[in-house]
Amino acid sequence: MILYADASALVKRYVAEHGSADVIALTSDAEAVATAIISRAEVSAALARSVRLGIIDANGGRRAQRHFAQEWPDLVKLPITEALVIRAESLAWEYGLRGYDAVQLASALTWKDSIGAELTLATFDRDLWDAAPQAGLRVWPDKLPRARR
Repeated sequence: MILYADASALVKRYVAEHGSADVIALTSDAEAVATAIISRAEVSAALARSVRLGIIDANGGRRAQRHFAQEWPDLVKLPITEALVIRAESLAWEYGLRGYDAVQLASALTWKDSIGAELTLATFDRDLWDAAPQAGLRVWPDKLPRARR
């Protein structure tokens, strides 16, 4: 399988939470895993937030960040170009997406176009998960957990 992973999926490789084992298995089995270059900042911000919220302690956060940085070179990193941002602008309006979600979707679609093959978008972001199939992508996981209130 060719996989595009957004930051919400990638972070589960580094913080033990619901879905982490499945993400690790999925990314390990994938033929190729790509993400937008902005995922580096998004994953790092999510790790720092996990420390601030007490989900992981500071040492665990530093270990997770080092592990992420070590694996970063193994990912196909998609650049953010003006053409991609223009595509993201259109997707934001079409699907009601936040900025980085629109960039992630535009990146996945652009990669799909460039490789000429089907790919699966892994995300745990509800808005992106809903928009991806409408835009012509397979989405993983099959179901998202219900949001906590």
